[in-house]
Amino acid sequence: MDNLIISQSPHLHAKDSVKKLMYAVIIALLPSLVLSIYFYGIGAIVVTAFAVISAVAFEWLIVKYLLKKEPSIWDGSAIITGLLLAFNVPSNLPIWIIIIGALVAIGIGKMSFGGLGQNPFNPALVGRVFLLISFPVQMTSWPLPIKSRLINWHFFPSDPKALIDGYTGATSLGIMKEGLKNQEVASSIMEKIPSHMQMFYGEMGGSLGEISALLLILGGLYMIYRKVISWHIPVSTIVTVLLFSGVLWLINPQTNADPLFHLLTGGLMLGAIFMATDYATSPMSNKGKLIFGAGIGILTMLIRVWGAYPEGVSFAILIMNAFVPLINKGFKPKLFGAKKSK
Repeated sequence: MDNLIISQSPHLHAKDSVKKLMYAVIIALLPSLVLSIYFYGIGAIVVTAFAVISAVAFEWLIVKYLLKKEPSIWDGSAIITGLLLAFNVPSNLPIWIIIIGALVAIGIGKMSFGGLGQNPFNPALVGRVFLLISFPVQMTSWPLPIKSRLINWHFFPSDPKALIDGYTGATSLGIMKEGLKNQEVASSIMEKIPSHMQMFYGEMGGSLGEISALLLILGGLYMIYRKVISWHIPVSTIVTVLLFSGVLWLINPQTNADPLFHLLTGGLMLGAIFMATDYATSPMSNKGKLIFGAGIGILTMLIRVWGAYPEGVSFAILIMNAFVPLINKGFKPKLFGAKKSK
């Protein structure tokens, strides 16, 4: 009788690797990055460059000198963390603040738990929320797109620095929340902000990742096609926000924004497609992913409508990250060869 040989996993080998999957995500983010540079100019380049370089450098330093291991920074994970952090901040954010954000994202959000695959919370969101709490003024000073700056400069030519530094203003979500707080009608507030079509292709104030739902969706479809992610979390998150906001809008359209507004504004598309789908911080089973996405959608709307912040995607994802172990325990994938219980 032949001896039974037991070896460590993986037992099946595929062409995909962590590095290939990570770089597929980077490719999916590139169109949105190019458009953000078009709308926000050199500021978008500077913020993105320093976020990525800082994230890669901090991971290399921590792994090399604190964990005493051989650095493996070219697997793409640190680059993605830097990109996503840049996508979550204003393009006029001071360089020293984005460096601090990268340090927190990598040092606290990722490496303190052991590195790639062991972090319970999305590192980029840990960095983003830390910066929002620590530097609220700088993190909520949103530059207008260059086209809007040119229009403003035409009416205010006495301020030539506007073409370089740019005019800043509240995001569409911020304007809506403030207007409703002042008892303005939702339909009249919509006249003060970009149209749904402008929101769809990205001409509005906000972070780099808030613009262009179109390109973010295309990036998500590319990742689904490449089987980098599955559809469960993005679809359940978006559908939940659509249903939640739709019910509120049907109840009273004067005090609630329409569902399309909530889908196209803020970081919903970026969060649902690129951040909530992080392997290490999302559930393993498809049923668990659906519940995870629905929880993100519900929490996002609760914060947007009744919370202190106009946006809630970052907080919603981090809160649901904490529930992932419980979701995994309640919705375990069926073991191969297991019998159905009667």
